[in-house]
Amino acid sequence: MAKSYDICIRGAGIVGRTLALLLARERFSVALVNDPSTSGIGHADIRAYALNAASHALLESLRCWPEPEHATAVLHMHVCGDRGGNVHFDAAAQQVPALAWIADVPALEARLAEAVRYQPRVEQVASPVSAPLTVVCEGRTSRTREELGVRFDASPYPQTAIATRVGGTLEHQQTARQWFSAEGILAFLPLGGAHGKEVAVVWSVAPERARELLAHSDQVFASELAQASGGALGALQVQGERRAWPLQLARAERWCGLVAGATGAGQSWVLAGDAAHTVHPLSGQGLNLGLADVQTLARLLTARSSWRSVGDLRVLRQYERERKSALLPMRLTTDALAQLFGRVEAPLQTLRNWGMQGFDHSGPLKHWMARQAMNTDPAARSAAFNGNTDP
Repeated sequence: MAKSYDICIRGAGIVGRTLALLLARERFSVALVNDPSTSGIGHADIRAYALNAASHALLESLRCWPEPEHATAVLHMHVCGDRGGNVHFDAAAQQVPALAWIADVPALEARLAEAVRYQPRVEQVASPVSAPLTVVCEGRTSRTREELGVRFDASPYPQTAIATRVGGTLEHQQTARQWFSAEGILAFLPLGGAHGKEVAVVWSVAPERARELLAHSDQVFASELAQASGGALGALQVQGERRAWPLQLARAERWCGLVAGATGAGQSWVLAGDAAHTVHPLSGQGLNLGLADVQTLARLLTARSSWRSVGDLRVLRQYERERKSALLPMRLTTDALAQLFGRVEAPLQTLRNWGMQGFDHSGPLKHWMARQAMNTDPAARSAAFNGNTDP
């Protein structure tokens, strides 16, 4: 007799594994689809993610937070415009231990994989299985989303992101740096702990400029980076492969529904993470939004009335409403910044840099924006499984 599961999760990345552990902790039986043909990226993994306080607390609660050398605390953040505009954030001024943490993706995935391996309520399977609820966490190119016939409304940006890792001759001093210019947006994310000299790079430029940069040798590319960053880390040396992908603002038209033609009664599906939405990487919030998705979904599934199935559409629609509402401010802000700094007209360059200077001295407004980006609201973090109100 085939084993039965409460929930099938398609996609065994960071978002999918985190959801599996959250659900297992609440005593759900979970099948996690871990297709060997799609696991890993086939090369040395150069990815790194900026994680906020809420994501830090969530992963800590699952005992999956990486060791300090693989999760560097950001104590300072410098944002530079193209005509002298500057914004500075400081953890001490915000009275927090860190503005964010830059997590080494291979280390984080290893911790999650180990936790899943020893969680008896999670079974890793090679292909999808029947369950009352299927959660799709396959990323922005999700095949399951396409099979379900869900439209993915995407607005491409005229930019391509290049990611790599570089080492400098100067320590990064636990500072995340970002440069906005007419050419594009460059970010340096500190790695390697408090005294590290390595940074993860995300450089968003026009497609033709991206092709030019990708064609350069490591030495020429490092020289271009050093010039674009004003020598912030001294001489640079490329320490990883260069990857590139087109940027887009996207959101699925529907985030939940019934499985058409399902053999079992009441089978439903729901989207989470990049399968449901993507934003420009300038905000550094992509993974944070995905982790907030699964935390909300786990909370609502746990708090539902006992007579409701985990695939009850009323519960899933509550999740969709909550997450779309929470996503909207970040979506609008990120898109506005990407559009504003994508313009090359001189009056706009002057205006946006004047605005950056004014914002840097705005006091309460700057403090409030910093707290929103860090997601340090204790009530929001502690609400993961509090309350038992039926949606």
